Amino acid sequence: MSTIAKAAFAVQPFTLDQGVSHRAAIGLVVLATDHTIEHEWRNLLRLDGVGFYECRLANSPDISPETLAAMEKDIAASVALIRPGERIDVVAFGCTSGAMVIGEEKVFERIREARPGVACTTPITAALAGLRALGAKRIALLTPYVRSVSEWMASYIEARDIQVVKAGSFNHANDNEVARIDAQSIRNAVLDLGSDDAVDAVFVSCTSLRVASQVTELEQLLGKPVLSSNHAMAWHALRLGGVQDKVPHLGRLFDL
Repeated sequence: MSTIAKAAFAVQPFTLDQGVSHRAAIGLVVLATDHTIEHEWRNLLRLDGVGFYECRLANSPDISPETLAAMEKDIAASVALIRPGERIDVVAFGCTSGAMVIGEEKVFERIREARPGVACTTPITAALAGLRALGAKRIALLTPYVRSVSEWMASYIEARDIQVVKAGSFNHANDNEVARIDAQSIRNAVLDLGSDDAVDAVFVSCTSLRVASQVTELEQLLGKPVLSSNHAMAWHALRLGGVQDKVPHLGRLFDL
């Protein structure tokens, strides 16, 4: 017989509160090959009462329109695994190029198959919202993608009334290796593209690129806003979830 069975067993009283996500519960769909977004979001969403809950989605490490489009069929099933039966205020889909290839609205439709009526965002949705909020109309675009994907992305942005006046790419197709492009390479590219006087802001596209920790310093050096996929989507998810806190040390976008 166990010790506890021999002792008096007292049921202790308790009360329930709203838990760690009493202000906002944010769901995040992460690509299987992504090394970066969770790490950056832990710092970007470090606010009392805000929690985020992620689930992985199978994808190919080789980035092409075909492999990106193939993810659509698995979105709803991934979302269904995020806090089943519990409140989720916002769901974010963590792939910039995938959201554009599939289509933002189609991504939202797949998310809402599992979470009807939930607020949704993607990195490109968030970046466009952030650029508009900052009043940026002429941007520099930095991507890791091969030229065809990068050019298609620039066209996608320009079709939404933001002009891409400068563009650059690391021209790499392996998502696992994109996550290992070092901070100095990213810094050099952002400063090179963003130093053009015609540029209002810089957008660094791809959730695998490690940019968020450099945003404030890059903005100080350039004198203009810098956004990345993870950075913009964290801001947008907070605002969609009703969290309006200003966090100036995270950059101009978070100070709005």
